Amino acid sequence: RPALADCLADGARLGAEAARACGFEAAAEAAPSTDPESVAAAPVWRVPGKGRGFVDFQNDVTEADIAIAHAEGFRSVEHLKRYTTLGMATDQGKTANVPGLAVMAALTGRSIPATGTTTYRPPYTPVAIGALAGHHRGRDFRPTRLAPSHAWAEGEGAVFVEAGLWLRAQYFPRPGETDWQETVDREVTTVRTAVGVCDVSTLGKIDIEGEDAAEFLERVYVNSWKSLPVGKARYGLMLREDGFVMDDGTTARLGERHYLMTTTTANAAGVMRHLEFCAQVLWPELDVRMVSVTEQWAQYSLAGPRARETLGAVLDPGHDLSDAAFPYLAAGAVTVGGGIPARLFRISFSGERAYELAVPASHGDAAIRAIMAAGAPHGIAPYGTEALGVMRIEKGHVAGGELNGQTTARDLGLGRMMSRKKDFVGRLMAERPALMDPDRPALVGFVPVDRSRRLRAGAHFVALGRPASAEHDEGHMTSVAFSPSLGHSIGLGLLKRGPERIGERVRAVDPVRGGDIEVEVASPVFLDPAGERLHG
Repeated sequence: RPALADCLADGARLGAEAARACGFEAAAEAAPSTDPESVAAAPVWRVPGKGRGFVDFQNDVTEADIAIAHAEGFRSVEHLKRYTTLGMATDQGKTANVPGLAVMAALTGRSIPATGTTTYRPPYTPVAIGALAGHHRGRDFRPTRLAPSHAWAEGEGAVFVEAGLWLRAQYFPRPGETDWQETVDREVTTVRTAVGVCDVSTLGKIDIEGEDAAEFLERVYVNSWKSLPVGKARYGLMLREDGFVMDDGTTARLGERHYLMTTTTANAAGVMRHLEFCAQVLWPELDVRMVSVTEQWAQYSLAGPRARETLGAVLDPGHDLSDAAFPYLAAGAVTVGGGIPARLFRISFSGERAYELAVPASHGDAAIRAIMAAGAPHGIAPYGTEALGVMRIEKGHVAGGELNGQTTARDLGLGRMMSRKKDFVGRLMAERPALMDPDRPALVGFVPVDRSRRLRAGAHFVALGRPASAEHDEGHMTSVAFSPSLGHSIGLGLLKRGPERIGERVRAVDPVRGGDIEVEVASPVFLDPAGERLHG
């Protein structure tokens, strides 16, 4: 490095030359005497002042905070960091730690290396937003699960729809059908008069085992489970801790300490998390274990008057499917394809005689083809989620539109399921006065007074003769469908004091889409209220 004296002399000389070049007479003056030792620039870590001296601008750490840490004995850099939050913001100390450590070093009378340094974490340089969000595109962001029958359904020309994390067949159009409604009407009619098959593999399936498995179910469901015999299934309703409905589904008892729970497609992961929380945090003393087996089983629903004959041709010989041997809500082990282990459940979402056959997922494609071949003499047809939705509305079964996170068991007409002999998640909160209010909207059915009109989900109910305004809102339509069985539109909805108003007429107002029609309040079960088809 050049000495300071040399720099001063060189500057004086060059200044004199510049002056002479401009026409002035000038001579270089003698440079002042200096210390011959060269000195490097010294850092200035802090400038004394009256105001606050900020060190970390993101977490508002001041030099006074560091002084307090020093006085309290938090002099290690790791202690200093956690005591003051120095360097714990988004820059991870890249701007604040060096001056902060310098202040601590001055207080301890040591150098920065002797005081210590922290480890800088990545990113070491700013990251472009595009690098963070760029891969959140299309299917890369949310990979789609495919049902075991997907390849077969594609070959059948199915139209698919997203359902939870899955891609499910929505309907199966045939040549000559002009629109989706015609296709869905045919699929529903086929199930009601012959037999249909639907892939229900996407429903969540949770295997539950342990000495306390029955007690565990008693606590997570509102209804009783200890009385369920082996080889039977039961409908269950699950509440959140706040007393609102979380999910519903059937659970089968496969052995003395072995159960298989099914959940809705959309809530499968959420229910699994809930069960694990209950087992690990709320009741760790219970001997119970659970695992999701949703992807391990392909499951098909065969529904309709000819479902038994079709299923009998699929199962290996020797299985008795009579009502006496395998009644409604029966569950058990069967074999297919010459000894492949499978499970059979007699449950129905359509209201028809129905069975659900579960086979190992690797045999799912072969199973759907075998079912179609066995059902061909009986006029079998595949049906998708649209037809499934129509039939569940015809039977008054609740689904996503009703299980919206804001409804209670009583709202849905399921209050009698709630046991008064045991405790369960959500019991106390479900008894809050506001949730017991008889004026709460409750589930009922609706039909248009003019049967040629179509109902619309989301329409709000207003009493006849009253203006369509928020203060006169009495509920809303949750689900609608055109019923080919009845020949007109039907709907489910939540209406204030609904069960007491069956037969009454109200307005269904849809201001967003300009709808305003008169509807009649009806029972939510539109078809076969006695359940004769289900048990027949």
